[in-house]
Amino acid sequence: MPSRWQPALERWSERLAQNPFKRAWRAVALATFVVTLGGGLLVRLTDPATFKSVGDGLWWSIQTVTTVGYGDVVPGSTAGRFTAAVVMLTGLSLLTVTTAAVANAFVQAAARRRGTASDEQLRAELAAIRAELARLRADLGLPPDPPAGS
Repeated sequence: MPSRWQPALERWSERLAQNPFKRAWRAVALATFVVTLGGGLLVRLTDPATFKSVGDGLWWSIQTVTTVGYGDVVPGSTAGRFTAAVVMLTGLSLLTVTTAAVANAFVQAAARRRGTASDEQLRAELAAIRAELARLRADLGLPPDPPAGS
């Protein structure tokens, strides 16, 4: 039996497929925000001696997820260190997807700028290759190629 969330998940995955970098970045950014808040709260609960307030936990989580890592507060418990690992990996994911999205935007913009010239160049090269092939076939005494599409 399908869950009530299934249609929403299917729509979300279809939209993600239409524009993968933009949508992936949004998804990772939202996940990063949630993990940052959750990490700050969780580290406060797991290491109350080190993190005296929720604000301290959030400060630590923000500096960890952004890879700044001042080191002014550090979790000591196993659960706190596990939380730290999740926050770190989430921050790296956001940086990775952001870098990929920016690089993709540059590549797409460059391709759009070159688009018309590249198509014309390819057509000219293809015509030259066809002419050379026809000349070679004639030199070898072979019949000409049939027209394309026949």
